[in-house]
Amino acid sequence: MQPVAIFRFSPTEGPGHFAEWLDAGSLPYRLIALDQGESVPADPRRFSGIVMMGGPMSANDDLPWNAPLLELLRAAIAADVPVLGHCLGGQLLAKALGASVTRTPMPEIGWGVVKVLAADSADKWFESRDEFTTFQWHYDVFALPPGATRVLTNSHNRDQAYALGKHIGFQCHIEMTRSMVDAWCASGAAELPAQTTDARQSRADIYADIDARLAALSRVADDVYEHWANGLVR
Repeated sequence: MQPVAIFRFSPTEGPGHFAEWLDAGSLPYRLIALDQGESVPADPRRFSGIVMMGGPMSANDDLPWNAPLLELLRAAIAADVPVLGHCLGGQLLAKALGASVTRTPMPEIGWGVVKVLAADSADKWFESRDEFTTFQWHYDVFALPPGATRVLTNSHNRDQAYALGKHIGFQCHIEMTRSMVDAWCASGAAELPAQTTDARQSRADIYADIDARLAALSRVADDVYEHWANGLVR
């Protein structure tokens, strides 16, 4: 079996719980650290699946890896290699599919509830859940790509996740671990409000019941990753 390609855009936004899930299932993967200057492979068929993590940059930024990665994603879709995007990764996949990525008037930081929509594919990704609490840290949002189905939403930004066959893109972060929360709250301390507002949480509220919240979110992620892995090229 070919490895799963995991694209990292920032040293603080690695694969997190996704790598833990792959390790638990003895599934091979290769981390491609674009933040360290690694190049984008040209052929998606070298991988059983393609996963993209988050990052502080925009999908619209003119970065050296942006154009070749978008081309790789389009080639992966054409070759039926499953793609999964977390936050920035979901924005990049949406852009590769022809959707716009724009600044949102309502950035989200911290824990928040997303609703699972009554779409044909939603139960496959999220089992029987009607909603769950996830983690957010974003300033950009994607529009729904042509042919994709919106599967998650909330009152702040309606496109929280979309599915297109075996491919899925998230605006939110389901891959969180305690070390990732620690790193983001340290590096992004200036972005945290002193008091929680409608869409942004204070540091104290982010850490409230954090272990239980992370455990619950990991159970959601496990179901998503299991369904996604059913489509891996083997």
